[in-house]
Amino acid sequence: MSKLDKIEELQRLVKEDASNNEARRKLAVLLMDCGFNEEALQHLLHLSKIFSFDDDIFYNLGIVYEKMKNYPKAKEAYLKAIELESGSLDAIYNLGLVYTELKEYDKAIQCFNQIIDEDPEDSNTYFNLGLVYFKKKDYLNAIENFQKTIDINDEDLYAYFYIGNIYKELGDLDSAKENFERVIELSPKYSWAYYNLAVIYYEQKDILNTVEYLKKTIEMNPADSEAYRILSKLLLKQEEYTEACDAIQNALSNCPETGDLYYLAAQVFKKAHDTKNCEKYLSEAIRNYQTLSVPVQVAKNELTKIREKL
Repeated sequence: MSKLDKIEELQRLVKEDASNNEARRKLAVLLMDCGFNEEALQHLLHLSKIFSFDDDIFYNLGIVYEKMKNYPKAKEAYLKAIELESGSLDAIYNLGLVYTELKEYDKAIQCFNQIIDEDPEDSNTYFNLGLVYFKKKDYLNAIENFQKTIDINDEDLYAYFYIGNIYKELGDLDSAKENFERVIELSPKYSWAYYNLAVIYYEQKDILNTVEYLKKTIEMNPADSEAYRILSKLLLKQEEYTEACDAIQNALSNCPETGDLYYLAAQVFKKAHDTKNCEKYLSEAIRNYQTLSVPVQVAKNELTKIREKL
């Protein structure tokens, strides 16, 4: 029997007998697992009024609220679950995640430390501790906890990724590169690692590698408009006009339409001495003025000058 068939069966049982709380409980959990959060919430709220001392119901309420991004309500539900069952590690862990979302970082740290006291080999908890410290900009403690994550699970690519970001922020570009390269070893299609390597090579004035890694970024994520933007500008500086035009055309084909993207396309074709396409994309930039960063009058003035040349 499929999950949807099981849901239908349980719904029928609850409809026939509203007091069948066992069926209602199973239905709520199944609805939650299948992403029907609103429906699951209604059943769990109903059950919480009847079984006010059942920690599992409040734990599941916390999960549903968390999925719905109602973090204050999720916090309330998890706290109630922990009040009813103080040793509920799952509720404590999830409460730590909710505190992180609510930016109550010190409380999140307390929750995750409770988990580690019980299970010193829980790599996920070390990772989340690292993430909290990263958000607090406490990079020393962040690296320490991300490193503990890796010590337990050396294939946690996100721990390497965050360590790379921290080293990049601190200016240790070689260490940053080492960690981003490890991310790529673990996940060769992870576009953000290529992008960060491109940024590092750009800071080191290594244009050849910058271009290479921007192209890899786009290969892995053809909708990365920022990578296209930087690549186009670099190619223009290298006077590689054909490649720059190709890059911006690909951006226009793969990225959401914005005034800024059309305006950049106009600048690329202007420098490539393609007046017709420059005029075309300036017109599109003006038409999409709501997403144009430069004053629309500036674009209109440029368009007037271009048309005078046609």
